[in-house]
Amino acid sequence: MSKIKTYLKTIAFPLLVGGLSALITGKKMNFNSLIKPTLTPPQIVFPIVWSIIYILMGISYGILVNNKENDYNIKRSYYLQLLINFIWPIIFFVFKWHFIALIWIVILVLAVLKMIIKFYKKNKLASIIQIPYLIWTLFATYLNLFFYILNK
Repeated sequence: MSKIKTYLKTIAFPLLVGGLSALITGKKMNFNSLIKPTLTPPQIVFPIVWSIIYILMGISYGILVNNKENDYNIKRSYYLQLLINFIWPIIFFVFKWHFIALIWIVILVLAVLKMIIKFYKKNKLASIIQIPYLIWTLFATYLNLFFYILNK
């Protein structure tokens, strides 16, 4: 398979996962009715940032696939964090379990960190590309914490 086809596949998959999660949560999203913590960006920022992160995620994983560095541990770590990521908005927006979502997003942060470390051992560039994801997920953890506190 050509490198371009690999990148198209590795970028499309996380975008599809994110899109499916957005479809599931879209009508259940109660963002405007929540008391928002300081630093909450406008709602339009979220799909833009997540799209960029999913693209970077796919590029990063594509680097590993193209260099034949995606062993079982890399695959497991990558797909596990993507599954955890997929489930978080369902917990937060569909079920409105903000405290459970807080615990879940901490698990996501740890999974992303573990993935970055595994990527780093194989390919430094692939791991560095994941840093915006880690930063955004940490910011989302802050938001989740204060959404929980402010909307009890």
